[in-house]
Amino acid sequence: MKYGRIILLLCGMVAFNRAILAQKAGQKAPNTGASFLLINPDARSSGTGDATTGLEASPNSLFSNAAKIVFAGDWGVSANYSPWMWELNNNQSNMAYVSAYKNLNPIEGVGLSMKYFNYGDVTFRDDNGTVLQQYSPREFAVDAAYARKLGQHMSLAISLRYVRSQLGQGSFNGLQQKPASAVAGDIGYYYQNSKDKLEFGNRYSFGVSLTNIGTKLQYTDDNTRKSFLPMNLRIGGGYTFVHTYDHEFTIAVDINKLLVPTPPVYALDSNGIATDQILKGKDPNRGVVDALFSSFGDAPGGFQEELREFTIGSGIEYAYRHAFFVRTGYFYEHPNKGYRQHFSAGVGLCISNISLDIAYQIPTGESLVQKRTLKFSLVYNIGGSRDPQAP
Repeated sequence: MKYGRIILLLCGMVAFNRAILAQKAGQKAPNTGASFLLINPDARSSGTGDATTGLEASPNSLFSNAAKIVFAGDWGVSANYSPWMWELNNNQSNMAYVSAYKNLNPIEGVGLSMKYFNYGDVTFRDDNGTVLQQYSPREFAVDAAYARKLGQHMSLAISLRYVRSQLGQGSFNGLQQKPASAVAGDIGYYYQNSKDKLEFGNRYSFGVSLTNIGTKLQYTDDNTRKSFLPMNLRIGGGYTFVHTYDHEFTIAVDINKLLVPTPPVYALDSNGIATDQILKGKDPNRGVVDALFSSFGDAPGGFQEELREFTIGSGIEYAYRHAFFVRTGYFYEHPNKGYRQHFSAGVGLCISNISLDIAYQIPTGESLVQKRTLKFSLVYNIGGSRDPQAP
């Protein structure tokens, strides 16, 4: 198996899925490095189809929109874990995420988080199947965030991130492989309020975030081969209804769009090999700022193909006395753009200031999402809306 294909398989929980299934339809999905940054570590929002924005704020809000932490309470910490790719790597792969926030005063807050991916031990082989070396791929990201309220109901946040992607090392296929690093940032806006139609007031929220905006990753000694980070636009919101002392329902929806170039259609030579001549689309070798704006109009198939690059996650959560939670949801990505589609289900238990959440994802169709996707989150939060003592 070629080294390049192995790397796609390992780092491409998202990228491998997108590349293989998109080719079946004659369209190519945007490809990025460090795709692990897109994976939602939070079991609570994973249970609602990865719709994160519309749920109540918690330490795990640092993943999708750090502006939420100023509404989360006084301070909080979380620990999250998920086995990963069990069927492919003998239960050796896993994801871990830890986060913490502290609100310094009524309008300002700071947060820290770290995400870590372990892909287990991997055997690298050449085209003839000869063993080249054993390697243990790893990826991690460390974040720091600052959030500030802009009035009573809205807030802004900025985050800085260091990314390290160690997927291979040594000489393969004529290229010297090496670990790659990048620096990125996030910008988030969040708004929440309530409608006092019922005794407890129906909560509603809305948020927009730009994440992973940063430098490119270089995995080889070839300066012309660099990978974009998974720069992403997330727009989402939620609404809580039947909000009484005993019962509460929350619906949430998130829409995402990768802000990276869509691969163009290249002309083929007489042997069927792609040349450098672009027949449709735009040259993907462009700067970060250019990619951010041009990613909304560079698909070879025009506006219809651009629409297919949006993903949507939605779900509903039921809470009984803010102590017991049941969730379900669905995540959709177009079949020509990766075919990540799955149902999700989850439960949660909150006792005093400690909550435990579990989520299970069930892939549909030809989705390459692993069949046994379990996520676990343990959260300790003081003064937030999940705190029974909070007003």
